[in-house]
Amino acid sequence: MAQRGNVTMRLWRGTAAGGQFVDYQVAREEGMVVLDAVHAVQAQQANDLSVRWNCKAGKCGSCSAEVNGYPRLMCMTRLDLFDPGEPITVAPLKTFPLVKDLVTNVRWNFESAKRIPPLKPGPLTAEEQRKGEFQMMQQDVDRIQEFRKCIECFLCQDTCHVLRDAQDTDKFFGPRQMIRLANLEMHPKDSADRIPMIKKEAGVGMCNITKCCTEVCPEHIRITDNGIIPLKERVVDRYYDPVTMLLNALRPGNTKLR
Repeated sequence: MAQRGNVTMRLWRGTAAGGQFVDYQVAREEGMVVLDAVHAVQAQQANDLSVRWNCKAGKCGSCSAEVNGYPRLMCMTRLDLFDPGEPITVAPLKTFPLVKDLVTNVRWNFESAKRIPPLKPGPLTAEEQRKGEFQMMQQDVDRIQEFRKCIECFLCQDTCHVLRDAQDTDKFFGPRQMIRLANLEMHPKDSADRIPMIKKEAGVGMCNITKCCTEVCPEHIRITDNGIIPLKERVVDRYYDPVTMLLNALRPGNTKLR
């Protein structure tokens, strides 16, 4: 491939105890992505550079970082996006504890996911029992299929103001877990009642609808419009709508809102 001069890669080096940005010169090649340049630094100039990656196809979500201050997947960010003489700064995700260099500890995301009740199928119809399978309308399938595209890159968690600035991981599950909840809540066969969790433990009310999470999602999931806002509406229906509150008081078993 044709050489196109050098690019300055400004990479964060250090641990939670401290560190600094270090500049490296990398030969720019046609079609190069940020992860290619980082790998070139790792192979030729800094063998101890720590970076997390796997598929290099934008599907594993491993190589998340902040590239010039913007949360991106390094394997899907072409060097051509930036001016030829502009240093490309690569920093670890700010929201999560730093392990080393570009690697952060994202364990909290998986711990919070464990707290979400799984799918609880309701009674099957006679035809479903006969066939041994769920029957769903295509519109219901389409509605929840979007949420299942998530690759858990956690870029949405990184850009979320509540998690990034307030560090309220004990009060707010973040966008990623909100679409997990939406996927379950909008499943037509689910019978679990997660509305109390969504309101209190998951803290959906803390989201201020800036749609930053949607903007950075590499799978183009409409996290806010199709996931978080419907969850907010269900919480409002349950706890603040006087008619629904009266019906729930009269029929306490009728708690699964659709």
